[in-house]
Amino acid sequence: MNSYSKFQMYWLVALRLLIGWHFLYEGLVKVLNPKWTSLGYLMDSQGWFASMFNSMATDAGTLNVVNFLNEWGLLLIGLSLILGFFTRPGCVGGIMILLLYYLSHPPFIGSEDLFMMPREGSYLWVDRNLIEIAALATLYVFPTSGVFGLDKYIPGLLKNKSSKQL
Repeated sequence: MNSYSKFQMYWLVALRLLIGWHFLYEGLVKVLNPKWTSLGYLMDSQGWFASMFNSMATDAGTLNVVNFLNEWGLLLIGLSLILGFFTRPGCVGGIMILLLYYLSHPPFIGSEDLFMMPREGSYLWVDRNLIEIAALATLYVFPTSGVFGLDKYIPGLLKNKSSKQL
């Protein structure tokens, strides 16, 4: 099955659950708050892609799509990681959304002085988004859901479904 020790597996699963909780909670907070919008965050964007993120905020239709995808993307990625269900697509989705956050507010020299939104610290190139991207990439490469998660039942379900069709 795998060659991880119990100790290694424990910490990989713990990492998956913690990141899953972070995504799930962030998604729930946004879904349950009817007044939440990404408008301020998008308008506060800095760096090379600021004009792209600013334009997302200025078009009402695009902003609604961005809000929906952000809210439900975070929630579904969180569920995926916690339940160990379609974990690899969940990791890819998490990497993609975090990459957008990173590009929207890159931690470059002097950029923290430009932000209207409060920052949680001073960073140079590496921030929590980049660290979480690396952690999700680690979980993608060292999957745990086949051992501890619902993904371990998917091959059996697919096998049973294909044998019934014959």
